[in-house]
Amino acid sequence: MSLLDRIRYCQERDAARFRRFQVAGHPVGWVAQELADRLRGFPQVFAVSREAVQLVGGLDSAERRTRAVGDVILRLREEGWFSGWRGEAFAVSTAFHTPPLLQLERAAARAFGVRCYCVQLNGIVERDGELQTWIARRSLSKPVGPGKLDQIVGGGQPVGIGLRANLIKECAEEASIPEALARRARPVGAVAYLRQAGDICDDEVLFNYDLLLPPDFAPLNADGEVADFELWPLGRVKAVLAESEDFLFDVALSLLDFLVRHGAIGPSDPDYIEICEGLWSSPPEGAA
Repeated sequence: MSLLDRIRYCQERDAARFRRFQVAGHPVGWVAQELADRLRGFPQVFAVSREAVQLVGGLDSAERRTRAVGDVILRLREEGWFSGWRGEAFAVSTAFHTPPLLQLERAAARAFGVRCYCVQLNGIVERDGELQTWIARRSLSKPVGPGKLDQIVGGGQPVGIGLRANLIKECAEEASIPEALARRARPVGAVAYLRQAGDICDDEVLFNYDLLLPPDFAPLNADGEVADFELWPLGRVKAVLAESEDFLFDVALSLLDFLVRHGAIGPSDPDYIEICEGLWSSPPEGAA
């Protein structure tokens, strides 16, 4: 097991198990074969071929698409297709800053393989010239990665709120970080990956932020999504990433980026170049 294994895990691809999900002629996701076959049962919404799942041409606005797809997803939810229902909409678009083609319930995003966006925060403390970072353990009630290790704050990017505002909201909910302090967080880049495994396609961009916290600050969870927090030296973060699968798999990418930027992973480390290259994964062969 190695740090590079964290990259390779997020690069697992099996495009033969999926069909392209297309909206208004744009490829925006991946649908597993079994779900694609079930969507044939909704011909007023989906046109399903051997190669792709498309929305029918009559759905010619974001509002109509959102309503029609939403009705199907509610039906499929009753059949047990989606777990961890959030009641939260994600935008489906061709790029982060382009207008949404439709809005999709968050719980269905992975099943349709649409690109999702998240904000991730490294809560940094400096003591005696050494950097440390707060590590969270996810609640056992979380629908994704229960009990896994995580960063101090992280959250999906829903419709109707900007990145900075979303980060501030998540800071309050997950770690009780006051707004005035949260506003000091610095955007430091992004990592991305596309992983196809089983019937799920994870296509995600994580916007990374660093926040220097006072040494006497102790995070306190307010929304029930974090079990506890611990302050770790960077060496321990690196060792646990390299030796175990204890961290949530996408968070591992964000933390690798953090360790590279702060020198805990450097050119003398094996696989350094491959790790740096892998923090922004290319799309699978055949993707537009």
